Amino acid sequence: MPVFDHTEFDKHESLHFFQDPDTGLKAIIAIHSTALGPAAGGCRRWQYANDEDALTDALRLARGMTYKNAVAGLSFGGGKAVILADDAAPKSAELFRAFGRAVESLGGRYVTAEDVGCSVEDMRHVKMETNHVSGLPKAADSAGGDPSPMTALGVFLGIQSAAKARLGSDSLHDVRIAVQGVGHVGLHLCRLLHDAGAKLLVADVKGDNLRQAHDEFAATEVAPADLLFSDVDVLAPCALGNILTSVTIPKIKAKIVAGAANNQLANEADGTRLAERDILYAPDYVINAGGIINVAHEYYGNSSEEQVRADVSKIPQRLDAIFAEARTTGQPTNVIADHLARQLVANPQGKTQVE
Repeated sequence: MPVFDHTEFDKHESLHFFQDPDTGLKAIIAIHSTALGPAAGGCRRWQYANDEDALTDALRLARGMTYKNAVAGLSFGGGKAVILADDAAPKSAELFRAFGRAVESLGGRYVTAEDVGCSVEDMRHVKMETNHVSGLPKAADSAGGDPSPMTALGVFLGIQSAAKARLGSDSLHDVRIAVQGVGHVGLHLCRLLHDAGAKLLVADVKGDNLRQAHDEFAATEVAPADLLFSDVDVLAPCALGNILTSVTIPKIKAKIVAGAANNQLANEADGTRLAERDILYAPDYVINAGGIINVAHEYYGNSSEEQVRADVSKIPQRLDAIFAEARTTGQPTNVIADHLARQLVANPQGKTQVE
């Protein structure tokens, strides 16, 4: 399929393909917008069924980062990198250094960080080849390091906001919450929810993650294929996207969908489907912005963890405004959020800077 006719191509500024035969690196970097600053978004390493799926993911994720950074008030545009995982090219320092050279070749138009399949240590290798990287090991109380805890904090605060709006409750005590994916972000989120008194159901493809969630939080293990349809108050997707579809939405029992995964909706119409079933949807790029807020503070420097937490704590205010407008206008929450993001990108002078 020609790129310009691709269903997910949305006036992206540029698209870059990289290959390094010596390390086996195959990567795509999609830059959606630099209107608000350099295009920022993590690097995802994943085993895709084919190259077309990798391209689709990169295009969707890059656009999502534009919207996420805009709504969060950051001096970043939107971009994303995907590394095509291959058993013949395992993770290595050399592979991530090759990826770092790819990032450096873009001259600062793209800033990378860790995402699914990557780690702080991987970003340290990227840093050997470029300064356009964040998510590096922390120094004392400064901003930086693994952004997962801040993503989880933002999602936790967002779930509290959604529970108040939809359940009429200021407390998560005894609220039943299904967490799909208990990796880096999911486990941090489970800890916060457990401490707040929530009753947890969890699913993950990795047994070690499930055992930890069970042992630490008394979480009930559910098969991944069944978790979406569990009889719970809140569904928190914290794995991969495209799970809210015309097939799955009619079977969802939760009153709220609020989680860390990107691109949870298969398409815009699925937001309408959720609204028609009176399921309150917290737009993913609004609720899961804690990680990129951490990345922004680290990248621009002179910030502390306390300042990061203060900015992450603003996420519920944004959700409250979206939920209120949805009640008043009857519009789906995803449509409201998308409209807001596009307005902010079109009016760079009105943005709030984190520098």
